[in-house]
Amino acid sequence: MMKESRLQAIRALMEEKGLDAMVVTKYVNLHYFSGFRGDDTTLVISRDKAMLITDNRYTEQASQQAPLFEIVEQHDGLWKKTAECVKKVGAKKAGFEGNAMIYADFVTLTKLLDGVDFTTAVSLDALRQVKDEEEIAYIRKACEIADIGFKDILTYVRPGMTEVQVAAHLENCMRENGSEGPSFTTIMASGIRGVLPHGIATDKVIEEGEFLTMDYGAIYAGYDSDITRTICVGQADEKQRRIYNAVLESQKLALTLIKPGVSGKAVHIAVQDNLARYDLKQYFGHGLGHSLGLEIHEEPRMSPKKDYTLAENMLITDEPGVYIPGWGGLRIEDTVLVTKNGCEPLTKSSKEFIEVI
Repeated sequence: MMKESRLQAIRALMEEKGLDAMVVTKYVNLHYFSGFRGDDTTLVISRDKAMLITDNRYTEQASQQAPLFEIVEQHDGLWKKTAECVKKVGAKKAGFEGNAMIYADFVTLTKLLDGVDFTTAVSLDALRQVKDEEEIAYIRKACEIADIGFKDILTYVRPGMTEVQVAAHLENCMRENGSEGPSFTTIMASGIRGVLPHGIATDKVIEEGEFLTMDYGAIYAGYDSDITRTICVGQADEKQRRIYNAVLESQKLALTLIKPGVSGKAVHIAVQDNLARYDLKQYFGHGLGHSLGLEIHEEPRMSPKKDYTLAENMLITDEPGVYIPGWGGLRIEDTVLVTKNGCEPLTKSSKEFIEVI
């Protein structure tokens, strides 16, 4: 089972850190390591035991979703029972998720773990960077649902609608086709608002001839997709066409460069340099891409700030954008799977210039 390999990975990390047990509290990591999808839960993983601590709302669900875990029902408090389980496995040194556990909970658990060294903060997120076959299948399905949404929205959107109307229709379409919900707050930015990379939908009316940038995603089995398409609602002018084509050329360039062993930073720089040929580099201010999975923003990234080496079965977004003050902007984005010899865009929607007339 794939979950067994995930437990092996966390135990290898515990061995490296000299830990006898690990307390897992971050929701997506609870899901990743156990399969369980409820809240108010912790995992205690030792070198030979795996326990899931929850309350009676979830014990039946947990027994079905987390077959590799002993289900421990708590009645007097989650942290009290978690501490009991850490002591039960005989741990002298236990780790916690420093990027997930809030300070008040850390203080409470530290007091309950008297006699146990509970000072080692560990990040488990890196263990999720390379996806397994099950995860890739889920993300592929989430991308298919997002593509259905784009195809549908082209038959719906027209001048005079508000951004909120279009976003609601898009999200509803994805729901009807199997999405658990939007993978993040849908970005819907038209006209001058296109200058906002994260411009969420407002009651602004979409006018004839405006660009509409739609950045959105679906969730399937807990896994996210991420896609951005920019269309013109009406007839475009020459400047819109010229800038769109420069961004599209840069986005396609990245797809020729993404492969195992490549520096994400180098891909970002190549895209920047290509935009510079059109005097647009200065309007591209964010990283080229990020990974995604159980979270919409994960490591690794393609960014000038930190260099990551891409590996087979990583997911990465390819999303150059141009944002010009006083004019607007656009972005084009795919969710991309790093394959053995290159990459595969999992979002298949057309990226060619589209005018909705």
